[in-house]
Amino acid sequence: MTRFTEKTAFLTGVASGVGRSTAIRLASEGASIFGVDIDEGGMAETRATVTEMGGSMAARTVDVADIDQIQAAVAACVSALGGIDVVGNIAGIAKQHHLADVSEADWDLMNAINLKGPFFIAQATMPHLVERSGALINIASNAGLMGQAYTVPYCATKGGIVNLTRALAMEFVTTGVRVNAIAPGGIDTPLVHNFELAEDIDFNLMQNHIGYRSPSSPDQIAAFFAFLASDEASNIHGSILSADGGLTAA
Repeated sequence: MTRFTEKTAFLTGVASGVGRSTAIRLASEGASIFGVDIDEGGMAETRATVTEMGGSMAARTVDVADIDQIQAAVAACVSALGGIDVVGNIAGIAKQHHLADVSEADWDLMNAINLKGPFFIAQATMPHLVERSGALINIASNAGLMGQAYTVPYCATKGGIVNLTRALAMEFVTTGVRVNAIAPGGIDTPLVHNFELAEDIDFNLMQNHIGYRSPSSPDQIAAFFAFLASDEASNIHGSILSADGGLTAA
C-alpha cells in the first residue's frame, strides 16, 4: 500500500515498541518519518530498519517533557521535510505504586511524559496539520477509560489524554484536521516487559483490568494507527478507539 506517499509523519517514542512499529509501518507505505525519542541507540535501530526496507527516516533525540526541545524538533521537521501530515503521540511511561508511596517526583514525571508532552506537541504541530488537513493520533490506554488499582498517576494521565483528544477535536472541528486516540490494553512491548509490580499488592484488585485475551502486538497497534491516519478514516474525528481485546467492553 502507498497510503502515505509524499506525506510526513512526526512520531514520538520511535526507539521501541509501538513507536518503532508505527514508524516502520508508515514508512513501508511511503511516509517520510521524523522520529523522536530519548533513547538514541533504539532510535538508530529503528532508523536502520526503515532505511534497509527502502524507507526514509530522520531521527532527533528529544525529551518530550521539554517544551523547548519539542518546539525545536517540530521546526526541524518542517524545515527538513516541508510540513507535517501525521502526528503520533506515542511515547509514554508506566509504573505501579501504592497511593501512599507516590512522590511528587513520581507524579511530575508521569504527567510530564504522558500528558504535558502530548499537549505541547499538539500545540506545536497543529498549525502544520491545519495547513495540510492532517491527522493527530494520541496513544491513550484502557487505563484512561477504567479505574485500576495501584496505577493512579498513570490512569490520571491516560484519562487526561482521552479528554485532551476530545477537546482538541472540538476546537478544530471546523478545519480539515482529524484528532483521535487509540486506547490499547496490554501490549507486548519493553514497557510491559520491564513493568515492576509494587510490593504487597492484592491481585484480586487487578482482576478487572487483566482481561481474557493475549496482549496486542506492537504491529497490530501500528496497523490500526496507519488506518486511522489514512484517508480511509476521513470521517473519524474525536474518537477514542479501543484496541484491548474486549477489556473495556463490559
